[in-house]
Parts: sequence; structure tokens; C-alpha cells
Amino acid sequence: MTHISTSISSVDAVILRPKELPRKDRGNGASTVPLVGAHLGATAFLNGITTFAPGAAIGHHSHNCVESVAVIEGTAYVDIDGTEHYLDTYDTTFVPANIVHRFRNASETEEMKIFWTYASIDATRTMAGTTDRNRIDEEQANQPPVTEGVNA
Repeated sequence: MTHISTSISSVDAVILRPKELPRKDRGNGASTVPLVGAHLGATAFLNGITTFAPGAAIGHHSHNCVESVAVIEGTAYVDIDGTEHYLDTYDTTFVPANIVHRFRNASETEEMKIFWTYASIDATRTMAGTTDRNRIDEEQANQPPVTEGVNA
């Protein structure tokens, strides 16, 4: 991660390199690399990349805010409110708050990756059929603080 000081902001600009950042195992063959969040000074959104092993899926869940997901590698299925849709590379979703959804890799042989953005730094995930609600930014707790890195 490279921090770049600017003359007009108290927050550094940052270049993130996902291959160099820690991953969080989501289980079932999925892992996430959180990217932008409050730890960098973001005030309005969170984003990151989730990688799915061949055939992997995450559980049905909802969020307390809007989410947009773009397939950046491979192909996927997204189930939105009980209806499944096929997604090709670069297809992008917009899922309103509180709508149950999930993503799964459409391939049994290749990885699939999604780039996700939540429209709030206070985004939460609630697993369907439960009251288990977790803050998305808790997944970013293992990210380096804003003071680390090299100024360039």
C-alpha cells in the first residue's frame, strides 16, 4: 500500500495492491480482500474483492444499505430475492438494502472474483434466516492503519 500526501487534504491518497493485502477467509471456498474503508479515511462507502474457488458460494444474506457488485473475473450466478441470474465478466448488480441475495461461482474449474461496494461505511451483513448481523468494516480490522506505508 502506498500513501500519497496531498496539499489540499488531511487524508492521504492511497494506492492499494490487493495481492499485498491480507485476505479474510469467508468459508465455503470464498475469501475477501477488503480495500477502501474508514481505516483509510473513507466516509461514504466501503469496497473490496471477494474470490470464489471453483463452484464456491456464499450464504444468502442482506445488507442495511445499497450494494453494487461487478464480476471482474470469471462468471457467476447471483440469486436476488429468490431469482437466480447468470453474470458474465463485468456484469454489475445493484441490490437495494434489505434484499436477500448471494453470489456463487458458475464454473467448476476456474476462480471467480467480484468487486463490491457498499453505499455506507456503516454497512452490515445479516445472514438469511438469522438475526446474526455483522459490520462489514469488521472484516477490515486486519488492514494496516492509515499511518503505515510509504509516502511517494
